[in-house]
Amino acid sequence: MNKRMILWVLGLSAAMVSFGQSVYVPLLPDLQRDLHTSLALVNLTVTLFTFAMAAMQVVLGPVVDRSGRKKVLIPGMLVYVFATAGCMCSTSIDMLLVFRVLQGIGAAAVPLVAATMIGDVFEGKERAESMATYQMIVGLSPAVGPLIGGLIGSAAGYSGAFGFAAASAVLMMIAAMYLLPETKPANASGPRTRLGLKSFGRIVQSKTGSAVLLCGFVLYEVFYTFIVFLPTMLEARYGLGAAAIGMCSLALMASSLVGSKRSGKLQAKVGSVKALFWSGALLAASLVVFIFAAPLSLLALPAALMLTGFVSGLAMPVMPTLLAAEFVRERATAMGVYNFVRYVGMAAAPMIGSILYPAGGTFLLIGVTAAGVGAAILAARRLLLPKAKEEQTVQF
Repeated sequence: MNKRMILWVLGLSAAMVSFGQSVYVPLLPDLQRDLHTSLALVNLTVTLFTFAMAAMQVVLGPVVDRSGRKKVLIPGMLVYVFATAGCMCSTSIDMLLVFRVLQGIGAAAVPLVAATMIGDVFEGKERAESMATYQMIVGLSPAVGPLIGGLIGSAAGYSGAFGFAAASAVLMMIAAMYLLPETKPANASGPRTRLGLKSFGRIVQSKTGSAVLLCGFVLYEVFYTFIVFLPTMLEARYGLGAAAIGMCSLALMASSLVGSKRSGKLQAKVGSVKALFWSGALLAASLVVFIFAAPLSLLALPAALMLTGFVSGLAMPVMPTLLAAEFVRERATAMGVYNFVRYVGMAAAPMIGSILYPAGGTFLLIGVTAAGVGAAILAARRLLLPKAKEEQTVQF
């Protein structure tokens, strides 16, 4: 079994699915004009995809645990390819909305199965480093997707962007069919009744599950708060244009990729639990730094922004690593619940920020966010401190 090949096929497959979401974002105004529709309905194409993908995580998790990894992955990718081709051919907003829901349903299988298979194939330090590499690969998509989408869209419109996404997904589906083995652990088989609501209960009620779900929600709420409100903050404070704002956003994404890659080394050195504690504490501190650095100058702001991105990247691979180690029989179910919670965190960011930012600007928005991170890490520390001592004893 070529473990590195498996890791890259899984990472690129998940990146291609994410690419289908980010590639057409720069083309939303063109899409609104070409389909003769409203801005609200165009934005709904983004919301419905995310909602479908999030909801299917908790539906598919037990299925993956019960039936196997590839038995869910390949049909999911097939649905995704079909739906993406449907998006490419859509001639009305209603048609596009239907295919975006189907696209989200198919896409849901890929990151769920990918994280589960990495947990199956790798152990210990290798698992931590592989989760970090996987997170880095997946993170490339939102970083470069809009750029590629803009280039393709300028020549071939939104249909061309969706067509490129569909063709890329076909290639990864073929690679997955022929290069990925079935990795479901032998000790994960058993009665169907064991995998259902009771499984969800065990995950949520366990100390590791509770801590990971809480921290995952807060982490992705923080990250998407920056993605959503950074343009507003930069325009209001410094009057920056779209190009300069885009460069700052790219700096945030790039620094998070570097942090994700370094996360494996950090976990290998101190253990996954302590890595969660340290990265969480550093994230809270970086947010405080950002509050004071943002008004100073256009040199201090990007530096603080990149620090926040780097520390966020350090934390992102830690949560699935902890879940993969804690849950074997219910590994996919645990990953599904975690993915659902982090998607909810992403969705919550603009809603929470739309209340805080108008009321108190950057200080209130980022200040409350920092307080939330601090509270989450303190709660996680109370839950996981015995596990951290155990990791130290066995030297991870």
